[in-house]
Parts: sequence; C-alpha cells; structure tokens
Amino acid sequence: MYHFIQDQPELDMVLAAMDNSAVYALDSEFIKVDTLWPKLGVFQINVSEQTYLLDGVNLDLDPFWKKLATAQQNIFHACGEDIDLIYHYAQTRQLNNVFDTQIAMSFLGHGLQVSYQNSLKQIMDIEIEKDQTRSDWLARPLSDKQLCYAANDVIYLNQLADKLKQQLQAKGLLAFVLEDCQHLTEEIAQQTPTELLYMDVGNYRHSRRQLMQLQQLSIWREQFAKSLNIPRSFLLKNATMIDLVEKNPRNHFQLSNIKNIRPNVIREYGKLILDLLKYLPEKEFWPACIPRPVKHVSKDVAEQVDLIIDRVVAETGIPHAVLMRKKWLNEIYQYSVLPKKNYKLSNYLMGWRYEILTQPLLEILQQDQENLAEQMKVRQ
Repeated sequence: MYHFIQDQPELDMVLAAMDNSAVYALDSEFIKVDTLWPKLGVFQINVSEQTYLLDGVNLDLDPFWKKLATAQQNIFHACGEDIDLIYHYAQTRQLNNVFDTQIAMSFLGHGLQVSYQNSLKQIMDIEIEKDQTRSDWLARPLSDKQLCYAANDVIYLNQLADKLKQQLQAKGLLAFVLEDCQHLTEEIAQQTPTELLYMDVGNYRHSRRQLMQLQQLSIWREQFAKSLNIPRSFLLKNATMIDLVEKNPRNHFQLSNIKNIRPNVIREYGKLILDLLKYLPEKEFWPACIPRPVKHVSKDVAEQVDLIIDRVVAETGIPHAVLMRKKWLNEIYQYSVLPKKNYKLSNYLMGWRYEILTQPLLEILQQDQENLAEQMKVRQ
C-alpha cells in the first residue's frame, strides 16, 4: 500500500516515477514545538497511484524539491505549513503549481477550515483514522501505525482533488480556486519587512507611541527568534506585546505583572525590553495610526459595502467568507485613506475579485473620502 523510502537509491526510483507523471499528491509530517523552523520527519507523495513515504531525517531531498517546482500540479490539503516547510528546505520561495483541496472545499460551501478527514467523508464517503497527529516523527524506527497514518494522507488525495475539480468546473469556479491557490503560495513566500511586523500585532486602538513601541519590540523579537531558531512566542507572545505597550512597565517588578511573560525572558532580556519601551525615536518617525474598520467610521458606507458583497455572493455562489475576508476589507479601506506610495492591495484583491468586487468597493469608499480622511487626521 505504501513504500517507506530510507536510502538514496530508493529515492532515485521515486524520482524516476515522478518523471513519468506530472501531478503529485503531497503531505508532510514534521515537528515544530521548540524551533522556529520545522524539522521534517516524513514527506509523503502519491505519484501514479503509488504512495511513497520519504524519510526526512536520513535522505538528501534536494533533487525531490526541484521536481516539485517543475511539476504540472502539486496537490495538497491545507498546504500552508507544507509550503512553508518546502520553502525552508528547498531554499527557494516559489511554487506556482498548487491545488489545495481545502481551498476547493471552501469555495463549494464546506467552510474555510474543513479537515482532510471530513473532506474524504463528505465527498467520497471514506473514513480514515487520525490518531497519530501528535506523534514524534523524528524518532526512528517509525511504527506501522505512524506509517499507515502518513500514507492515508495522500492515498486518496488525487481522487478527492479530481472530484472537487469536477464540481468546481460545473459551477465555473475552478479558475478562481487555482488563482487563490497561487496567491496563497505567493503570500507564504513573502517575508514582511521587519519594520512592518508591528502591523500584525497592533490594531486601530493603539496610539502612534504604542505602535512605535510595538515596532521596536517586533523587530527585536524577530531577530532573536531567527538567530536562536526558537518560536517567537518563546520570547514574547502577541498578547504579551500588546500588554507591554498598554501597561508600559517602568521596572522589573511591573514587568513581572505583564500577561504571560516568561520569568527567563524577564531575567535575560528584561532591561532590554524596558529600554525598547522607553527610548523611542523622534515623534516624526512614529508609525501612522492604523485606520479603524470602516463600520466604525461611516455606518452608511458600511451598509453599502455589505450590499455589494451580498450581491456578488448571490451572483457567483461563492460563500461570503471566501469572497471577502475581514482582513481584505480592512486592506481596501486602508488603501483608500493611506498614501498610495506606502500601501498596496494584496494579490487576492487584484486578481479575479478586482472587477467584480474590489473596484466597486473602492468607488464606494472614495465617495466618502473626505469623511474617512478627517477621521484619520483626528487620530494622529
């Protein structure tokens, strides 16, 4: 039912099989508990209905990564972490040939986060066990249960993808799904400039001073996490950073009362954290306030925005949560009120959504441009 590949000559056999097929079903098992970068245990591939489990601990997979980059299509379910892992190990950040069955399921109305197990049950009436999720995939030897679990993740994946493609094609949505899969791999490849990391932590309630503090904390956290290869949360969780700027501690005692801050972090980096909160650049260099959500600024405009989205949902049959996420709506609003040289819309909003949704929304927001801009000035 599967082949566990543990040495290079066996891997050569898999690479030869890949040469005779253009579509691969893929998954990975890894550990990422106490490191920033994932540690690969097993990489699964179904090629021409043959399932191979590649030993990520003992094999040199460089030639394997290169074949994925030139495939006609790589099929995953919930590919985010898998793509991130491939980018890390392959030392390249470009994979433009992905079909994600979770994204396909979301377009068909099954929700944004449907699992592979539930997808198989709903679409193919196949049940698989998911009892090895927390296994140690770096331990050797792997048990038969672990290997069967890993194999099940790709054995049926090609068949699931084929059925979903048929349903999407019938609804005229396949091209949209493929484009969104492309945007996802591009999004994972993008590395946020360190000076903008604070925007993933801060919100519209924070003052410019607090955003400056978050910027300094975010840069420090990112640099240390990468240099030590530890999760960012081992240094400071996002909620901890927010508590830091909102309570603004002045000494170690006050620092110890911050939400979820680790004693070892206070001991080793406490003075540095206090200095990052205290010593700031001149005010002219502080970040601008993050715009409030449009519904907090103009009720009439918010209602018109909802009407446009509802109309496109009705016309396309695409679920609201798939068509327009809160994050994207905020992007459109910020694009309307921030200087264009400092802000651009994400690829999701510039693709197939642009003509039917993004452009109409921008036109509505521009009608209330003066009011929106005034709200921004008040908060500076």
